[in-house]
Amino acid sequence: MENILVPVSPNENAKNTLQYAIDFASYLDANIILVNIFSSTKISGSFVKIDDIFEHKSKTFLKDLIQSTDKKGVEISKVSFKSYDTFDSINDFCTLNAIDLIITSTKNDASNKNIFLGKVTGKMVKDLITPVLIIPSTASFRPIKKVLLAIKRGKIKSEKTLDILSKIKNSFKAEINLIQVKTPKVEEKKLKLNSTLKGMINNTTLTENATVFQGVLEFIRVEDPEIICVIRRKRGFFKKLWEDDVVKKVDFESKIPLLVLKGKP
Repeated sequence: MENILVPVSPNENAKNTLQYAIDFASYLDANIILVNIFSSTKISGSFVKIDDIFEHKSKTFLKDLIQSTDKKGVEISKVSFKSYDTFDSINDFCTLNAIDLIITSTKNDASNKNIFLGKVTGKMVKDLITPVLIIPSTASFRPIKKVLLAIKRGKIKSEKTLDILSKIKNSFKAEINLIQVKTPKVEEKKLKLNSTLKGMINNTTLTENATVFQGVLEFIRVEDPEIICVIRRKRGFFKKLWEDDVVKKVDFESKIPLLVLKGKP
């Protein structure tokens, strides 16, 4: 892993998200690209150009944010640019800069206390092909000793889906414990794990639940993992949850960092 993208905005979660990313990157010998995307509109009846002002504020924000953290020798580059569509800009940036992982907060602002994942983060999870590690506002970094991987079907069509998980396992010397959730509509033959995934797993638990989320909630206290990992498939359990890009706390909430890998259908 080389490049980790950390998109931030001026809110109370920014410092915690960046510090987690720094601590995480220090174990993987990775670089961080810290990005703030700003937008502006013309002031009616005025010829004053305010883009320069917004850009200056953005650069100052990133500089102060980096200075407020313990950098631990991690290389951090900062980028500020203007855009009217944050998601499209992040998508293009990932493509042009070979981003291996995005580390982001659960939401970009704290305006709605009932929302777990905000619109930008939710859309990144739903539509980007880059893996996303989501950091709750109350989560602090712990060296990863245990990953709780929750899946339904055992077949992984593209083994590149597991690259980040393999890197975490090797870099942290972590164990990966699999919770495989058998839901009412899954056939037995589809539960069989492919060889690469099977070779990564330390312990496997098969449970029967209505949804993968219920399976995770059943074992999360027992496992006490540093990270929960799930695989987003187009026809999987994320499809309905992220229909509107945001995720409400009543539908799902995690106080543990959530790693979302992108699998094929």
